[in-house]
Amino acid sequence: MVTRRPNSTNRSADPLIDRYLDELWSVRGLRANTLAAYRRDLEAFAAALDRPLANARRADILDYLGDRQARGFTARSTARLVSVLKGFYRHLVAREAVATDPTTNLSAPKLGRTLPASLSEGDVEALLAAPDTTTALGLRDRAMLELLYATGLRVSELVGLRATGVNVRQGVVRVVGKGGRERLVPVGEEALTWLDEYLRAARPHLAARNAPAALFPSRRGRTMTRQTFWHGIKRYARKAGIQRHLSPHTLRHAFATHLINHGADLRAVQMMLGHADLSTTQIYTHVAQQRLKALHSRHHPRG
Repeated sequence: MVTRRPNSTNRSADPLIDRYLDELWSVRGLRANTLAAYRRDLEAFAAALDRPLANARRADILDYLGDRQARGFTARSTARLVSVLKGFYRHLVAREAVATDPTTNLSAPKLGRTLPASLSEGDVEALLAAPDTTTALGLRDRAMLELLYATGLRVSELVGLRATGVNVRQGVVRVVGKGGRERLVPVGEEALTWLDEYLRAARPHLAARNAPAALFPSRRGRTMTRQTFWHGIKRYARKAGIQRHLSPHTLRHAFATHLINHGADLRAVQMMLGHADLSTTQIYTHVAQQRLKALHSRHHPRG
């Protein structure tokens, strides 16, 4: 999208706002819709003041934020407003338009971590069954989906697997994750069955002689890209009748969520996912808690 200078016919009552937005456009090249959102935030704050923006005090800003909270504005929109105000007043201080910054040490509301999108166990079963396993490519894709759900690998880790990194007899795969860290991940019996079938019946037809290392080569015998596999996931989701939005990490999230829903230890899930910090894995406990709350509300007589 081409950035455009803010519409000169749509100027603010306070020229300080226009100067700030003009500088954002010329220096940072912000898009027109972003600048329009900044303008709305600043003009709304200016309209609520009983003094010019240059004379705003910290108490004025706190009162305005409190009023927004009382009117039901979300924490996300308030956090954006705080960011806009802080940038605006830093600009005014730098241009010596004001002597002090009223937003100094002003904190935005905590947003919390977004719960990852996941799939129900029924949706996962439908997705795994979508590939046509009578073809070499379909058998490859079924093995990939089964392995992805059985191990919680990142898509980039899955397509980067080497044939030498899989031990079907011991039921583990050796994965090279972020930062070059290696980990051994156990694979369930169902995924091992499909993987063994793929290695026996399909991979010999797909692997090129000059590129034998990739466990899951592309139709041309090359190392598959994560984008190629991601497009395949979306195609199979449509075939399975899954309407919800999917991300490349959907099966990874489903793996972790379903494990915890069935009582898995959080530390074990951390190790299998390859998270360096347990706090990253703890978000899945919130997913499980949300599910329990929903079940309670749906089935308890006083829910």
